[in-house]
Amino acid sequence: MSHKSLMQHVLAEQWNDLPPALQAHYQSTNNADIGVLDIEYPRFMQLYLNFLKLLGALVNQRGTNLATSVEKWMEDGKQQWRRSITLSDGKNLYFNSHWEAAGDSEIIEYVNPFIGLRMTVSVIDKQLHYHGKHYIVNLGKLLLPIPEWLILGHTSIVESAINDKEFEMDFRLTHPLFGQLFRYSGRFTTIPRSLSKN
Repeated sequence: MSHKSLMQHVLAEQWNDLPPALQAHYQSTNNADIGVLDIEYPRFMQLYLNFLKLLGALVNQRGTNLATSVEKWMEDGKQQWRRSITLSDGKNLYFNSHWEAAGDSEIIEYVNPFIGLRMTVSVIDKQLHYHGKHYIVNLGKLLLPIPEWLILGHTSIVESAINDKEFEMDFRLTHPLFGQLFRYSGRFTTIPRSLSKN
């Protein structure tokens, strides 16, 4: 990796504490994570997730052991993420976003040009930990913060290396009143890939 990746900039010296599988996951060159994903949420969340999916946020289908690919590339200083999840009926579900550095140990993930989530990142015991700070409404030069509990609750993500090639991730949204509202978790291997961005 000849150029620093977005995550390498954000983590600074902590980058060196990441295992090889996680460094590969966040490399600056075009790549794809290939693996399987489990998605779970309570039934009462279905209509809300259907609405959020229209805004480009999250996914609105449950499933276990779903074949998933996550293509990533850098573009204009931002990291683009293109997720494709194959459901049990063979249909594909897509979820795209882009990431921007937001200062020391912070990133913002935008699911569309106007809505994002600001998170802190840190390396703890060779695992990468994300903690949501607040949601963002992007009004040009003004970034309006929205408390997490008003939307879906607190975001937490833990990524761990299984070996030098594979890693696992666990993404959860937990509301202070309603408990866990959404989770997806999976196991992946990162491979180099020439990407078609159409």
